[in-house]
Amino acid sequence: MQEIKKYVEENKQRFLDELFELLRFPSVSADPKYKGDVLKTAAFVAKKLKEAGADNVEVCETAGYPIVYGEKLVDEALPTVLIYGHYDVQPADPLELWDTPPFEPTVRDGKIYARGSADDKGQFYMHVKAFELMMQTNTLACNVKFMIEGEEEVGSSNLGIFVKANAERLKADVVLISDTSMISMENPSIETGLRGLAYMEVEVVGPNRDLHSGVYGGAVANPATILCKMIASLHDENNHVNIPGFYDKVVELTADEKTALNSAPFELDEYKKDLGIDAEWGEKGFSTLERTGTRPTLEVNGIWSGYIGEGAKTVLPSKANAKISMRLVPNQSSTEIAAIFQKHFESIAPEFVKVKVMSHHGGEPVVTPTDSVAYRAAEKAIADSFGKKPIPTRGGGSIPIVALFEDVLGIKSVLFGFGLDSDALHSPNEKYDIYNYYKGIETLPLFHKYFAELSK
Repeated sequence: MQEIKKYVEENKQRFLDELFELLRFPSVSADPKYKGDVLKTAAFVAKKLKEAGADNVEVCETAGYPIVYGEKLVDEALPTVLIYGHYDVQPADPLELWDTPPFEPTVRDGKIYARGSADDKGQFYMHVKAFELMMQTNTLACNVKFMIEGEEEVGSSNLGIFVKANAERLKADVVLISDTSMISMENPSIETGLRGLAYMEVEVVGPNRDLHSGVYGGAVANPATILCKMIASLHDENNHVNIPGFYDKVVELTADEKTALNSAPFELDEYKKDLGIDAEWGEKGFSTLERTGTRPTLEVNGIWSGYIGEGAKTVLPSKANAKISMRLVPNQSSTEIAAIFQKHFESIAPEFVKVKVMSHHGGEPVVTPTDSVAYRAAEKAIADSFGKKPIPTRGGGSIPIVALFEDVLGIKSVLFGFGLDSDALHSPNEKYDIYNYYKGIETLPLFHKYFAELSK
């Protein structure tokens, strides 16, 4: 551990400078205007992998954005770790809510503020630097393969094709992913499950053009009003999702599982204070930790219609749109949920509007084992680095490719994240603590060490 700390201390400014360089690329995969920047980011990642000591580094073309691959195979008798991450980021909008420019990393109170700082550039780059550390100190205990993609934020639609076509090349004993969070640095944790996702877009159309709201208002249905009513009906008075069949395959937690989940450190008052809310909201009969980690949800991610510019324009809009995501739990299928959502939404449309429902992308929920060699190695690495055993938790987010890796490659994943729920992922002023960045670089080599030892 002292050798690890010494190397990090000697190189910490360079590690930070390189991360800042990575964060300056506006690698927004959802917006075609950033295509050039996304491609430059992939080239940068490949360059840094080579510099760190990886062999056979390649920017692999796909039908969308490329996947960066690299490897270091030191001994076929050793276990192999496949490291996954993504170099693309969410759009930074709304820009006016950022305190500093989203692609100009800024340090305030020991935190790096930039889009992608925690999700996932800061986290996957820890692995690149940890790999460099192991190479430079001659302590690499496992074979390592890197697969860093550029389309995670838009559904990883080409990753499955790549993984299936390169199954032999990607053969490994475990997938190591740092794209999740811990409870806190004082209470380290490992996520042992992720929710799935079904992402939809709906359009409600009324008249064939925007109308004068004085001339036609009261005689023609307003699509914005109708859409709002339809969305409001998707939850009942207990905040359950009000779609027939939505909960049919949901497996309820046992009493012991509930007790274990709710024993994790959690302060509701601090939670509300951090979010600036007076009260929590959610499905009746469940705790906040249960709602965010083990229950399915339906949320409106965006809604728009009519005139939203400066000043006033009195129109009755021709159409209204919304983007809706549903987080899913084990046994729920993203394709099945997308289908029953579409059927239900179309069925509740009144006759004076037309409705169109589109499915964007989805992913399946996963639960990772806590009795595997890889999990025990992660647990031991955190215990050494943090001085206490990590708490197993369930994550509320989705990483669709985790289920893909299990189905295609036949291997489980370890969700070894160093972010925090308060890092404002997908929001203005996303941040990542410098301490967490360095702590990850210190801890990851210990995982490789213990994974090799426990695999014997």
